[in-house]
Amino acid sequence: MAEIGAAVEAGHAGDTATARARFDALWARVGERGDPLHRCTLAHHAADVQDDAHAELRWDERALAAADELTDDRARAHHASLQVAGFYPSLHLNLADVHRRLGADGPAREHLALARARTGALPDDGYGRMIRAAIERCGERLDRGDRSAAS
Repeated sequence: MAEIGAAVEAGHAGDTATARARFDALWARVGERGDPLHRCTLAHHAADVQDDAHAELRWDERALAAADELTDDRARAHHASLQVAGFYPSLHLNLADVHRRLGADGPAREHLALARARTGALPDDGYGRMIRAAIERCGERLDRGDRSAAS
C-alpha cells in the first residue's frame, strides 16, 4: 500500500508519466490474482493518471472486478473503518464518467444508477458529500451530452 501511495503522490504532483510507470510495475507484480485490496486500490488510482480514456476504462474495470472479490474483513485489516460497500459508489461513478466521455451513454447510465443506488453506504462526511455531488454532476453532464473531462 505504501508503494501505491507513492505512485498516487507522483500523480497528484503532476508527474503522471512516473505515476503510470509505477502503477504498471506494481500491477505486473500484483497481477490479476493478487490481493483484492491491493488490486482495487492500485487500479482505482491508476485510472486517474491515464492520458487515454480507453486505458482509464480498463483500469476502472479492474478496480470494480477487484472490489467484487474483496471482503470487509480484508478491508478492515487495512483500516478498521473500511467497508467494501462504501467503495462502490465511487467505483461506479468513475465508470459512468469514463463511459460518458467515450459517448457510451447506455453503460454510463447503468453505472450512474448503480452509483446512486449505493450511496447509502457512504458516510455523512466530506467524502460522502463529495461523491454524492460528483454523481449528480456526472448525471447532469450525461443528460446534456457533455463529453468533456470533468473539471
